[in-house]
Amino acid sequence: MADQERTPVDFWFDPLCPWAWITSRWILEVEKVRPVATHWHVMSLAVLNEGKDDLSDRYRDFLAQAWGPVRVCMAAKKDSGPEVLGPLYTALGTRFHHDKAPRDRDTIEAALADAGLPARLADAMESTEYDDDLRDSHRDGMDRVGYEVGTPVISVNGVSIFGPVVSPIPRGEAAGRLWDGVMLVTKTDGFFELKRSRTREPIFD
Repeated sequence: MADQERTPVDFWFDPLCPWAWITSRWILEVEKVRPVATHWHVMSLAVLNEGKDDLSDRYRDFLAQAWGPVRVCMAAKKDSGPEVLGPLYTALGTRFHHDKAPRDRDTIEAALADAGLPARLADAMESTEYDDDLRDSHRDGMDRVGYEVGTPVISVNGVSIFGPVVSPIPRGEAAGRLWDGVMLVTKTDGFFELKRSRTREPIFD
């Protein structure tokens, strides 16, 4: 794969979304078997759901916790460049989804350390300093697919989609075959949606 030119894939994520986490691990599997290179971007479920009245109390609590991690991601990008988003997302997602760690400053500082980033970036959790940049990044992803979906959003070769939503994580050539299928349907003019009800919870193994 190293001697092939890699197709850039833009990927928008919110670190707290378990479905985006699975898709992100899938795209990293795809990188091993197909000539693609992922470029990471931040979107925000908190921003996406602003002003909505039909949310459960449980989901409102979730969204209140969702501001901190995305703000820290934007602060890290501003501080050290976009290339840090991938390692930071991996560090955050591993703690949130695999370790079931609390969504607090200690967890975020540990993730920053794993990504080689300074602990001071955790100050962004409670700051609005990077919110304009966050909204711009969020809008860049969502404008491509529409606001009736969420995360993940992937964009490749001028085509953007929500998903794929899958559980568990496809590995090896299975990941590559799913990628091939996604690319095939996106080449169909006027293609918009394939969907069925989810019948299992996120499986992170």
